[in-house]
Amino acid sequence: YPELSLDLVYNPSGAFLPPGQSSLEVDYKRELMEKFGITFNNLLTITNMPIKRFADYLAKEGKMKEYMELLVNNFNAGTVEGLMCLDTVSVGWDGAIYDCDFNQQLGMGIIGQSQNESHDDKNSTKKQKLYVFDIESL
Repeated sequence: YPELSLDLVYNPSGAFLPPGQSSLEVDYKRELMEKFGITFNNLLTITNMPIKRFADYLAKEGKMKEYMELLVNNFNAGTVEGLMCLDTVSVGWDGAIYDCDFNQQLGMGIIGQSQNESHDDKNSTKKQKLYVFDIESL
């Protein structure tokens, strides 16, 4: 299916920053093609947010302060406009929608007014957590 695109995501497995995205993408494309015949469009690198299990790990290892300093000292304002949380919707197993996968991990769903009569009275102004069944389009 040449019309489909496949993007891979590299997520570091510890309290360190990912390698440079461009050079890592070249390496991954070469290795996956040579070893498995797999091609993909883009490799995206992400940096772990110190939340949930990762925060627990950092606290247990006494590395939270060090990791937070690493993040602060390596902040790159040039990456902000490309953040996936600006234009990506994450959907939970139950259909709940989130404006970012980090917010999904924290259980912070999108709040709004349902457009689905079965979930909410159309005359109600009550705000609630939204599910895919509550929206007509994004």
